[in-house]
Amino acid sequence: MAATNTTLVSEFKKSVKRRPNAPCYYFQDETWTIKQIDEYSNKIARILQDDGFKKGDVLALMCENRPEYVGVWLGAAKLGVISALINTNLKKQPLVHSISTVKSKAIIVSALYYPEIEAIRESIPDVKLFLLDETKPDLPNLSDLMKTTPASEVKPSEPLQTSDSLLYIYTSGTTGLPKAAIMPNFKVLLGGQVGKHLLSLGSGDVIYNCLPMYHSAGGLIGTIPALILGSSIAIRTKFSASNYFRDCAKYKCNAGIYIGEMCRYLLASKESEADYSHQVVKMIGVGMRGDIWAKFVKRFHVQTIIEFYGATEGNANLVNMDNTEGAVGIIPTLLPTFLHPVAIIQFDLVENQPIRDPKTGLCIRCKYNQPGMIIGEIKQSDPSRHFYGYADKKESQKKILENVFKPGDKYFLSGDMMVMDELGYLYFKDRTGDTYRWKGENVSTMEVEATISKYLPYTEFTVYGVKVGDLDGRAGMIAIVDTSNQVDLKLLVQGLDANLPAYARPLFVRIMKAIEMTGTFKIKKIQLQNEGFDPSQISDDLYVRQGSEFVRMTPNTYEKIMNGEIKM
Repeated sequence: MAATNTTLVSEFKKSVKRRPNAPCYYFQDETWTIKQIDEYSNKIARILQDDGFKKGDVLALMCENRPEYVGVWLGAAKLGVISALINTNLKKQPLVHSISTVKSKAIIVSALYYPEIEAIRESIPDVKLFLLDETKPDLPNLSDLMKTTPASEVKPSEPLQTSDSLLYIYTSGTTGLPKAAIMPNFKVLLGGQVGKHLLSLGSGDVIYNCLPMYHSAGGLIGTIPALILGSSIAIRTKFSASNYFRDCAKYKCNAGIYIGEMCRYLLASKESEADYSHQVVKMIGVGMRGDIWAKFVKRFHVQTIIEFYGATEGNANLVNMDNTEGAVGIIPTLLPTFLHPVAIIQFDLVENQPIRDPKTGLCIRCKYNQPGMIIGEIKQSDPSRHFYGYADKKESQKKILENVFKPGDKYFLSGDMMVMDELGYLYFKDRTGDTYRWKGENVSTMEVEATISKYLPYTEFTVYGVKVGDLDGRAGMIAIVDTSNQVDLKLLVQGLDANLPAYARPLFVRIMKAIEMTGTFKIKKIQLQNEGFDPSQISDDLYVRQGSEFVRMTPNTYEKIMNGEIKM
């Protein structure tokens, strides 16, 4: 790719010449052809160029899923302008940070999210504001400007290169402020390669995408195949469990994208004819848990599930293409370890650092079925092994592990715990931030959740650790969404006792109306951890484990727990 200086824009131009009138994106009752996307993006490029944008400048974009979303960042890309895809869930300081940390010159915002930008305008005085589809007296409106803007091709100020940064995609922000991951042409084009080689996509295929376009799954796998492969993509503004397969039937989709808990929500939805009237035969995504895999395939008649793993900013990429339930990928065990691009190393969850050999000072590979941190070897000369990092170089350095298996080598530190079996299949275990320690033992929240799911089928819940006074470690707590008082806590206790060692059994329960999540369906556990189990601060019903049952938490009970009168 580097030898021919391939860029997304150059590949898109080839697609425009091949099939200008082919459907590119379906949205609601609209059909956008490749030519229409090309002309729309040309107009965006000209407007930006007339406003002084040049190669290397940064444009922030805050907008819901729609064809114009792609048209805006594609237009910027034609100038070599980097688009920062802003998480639409952000407000106030995290939003200011996301715009400022990449030195955005301007931001384009849709009417839906204009109020959030208006609320922070005084904090970003040097960032110009463009409205995508709303009229305000003192602000430029792109829809109006495009009416008089020619759709002819625009030349960038400098030639475009494969190594150029194309997008900034932010980490989900479940902890701390969002970090802008650098996405050069090579990584963005991988979104098309995933569609071509893993889903066997080409002209005539239709992919369903309801995932947010500001993250890599929805923003790359869910957009790029339509730009360079000749496939079409049906876009929905946001995920809806009741409409997922109805939409797939409407647009004649034969492929879909999933992420995280979305599959559990689909299983929890009411059964209907839409479960089998669609044409989806393959789905690709991350986070399909083993405990629901077979149920999902059986109910929705999806023949192939392609589970993959890869952090937005990382280089440790894996894929499971043979439907092995719960596996995120496979590494051939016959290959010598030095040929493996990834490795699993022993990791101290309490100290949050690798365990090193006291004699050599080097990291220690995990044995089969031993949980550890997955890392990816960094080779800056190899685009597939390159670590591009974040816009913030200091944050990038935190993700680089040095002197791993030999002096001077470097690996990307994923932050994710995995285990590999004797056949070479890898299974996601937990994120290091989700693991807690209680009674001197490390507890995996995913393992606890897998047990609970048997007794709370199709119920939204999460497990996390909370501080208990001055006691060491964190005790387990379950937050359960129950709006109709259907959760059987007695049955839950029986299931916990029957399946988990004493230290792994959650001691607290919180009954909620809803659990707050990020835009990619990741639960904001840090917030729940910080809120703890104080009934004077939480209006939800709280319960504490006493003996063989969960009893209602009262202020008096809480006080006794905190001062040690009630032993935990």
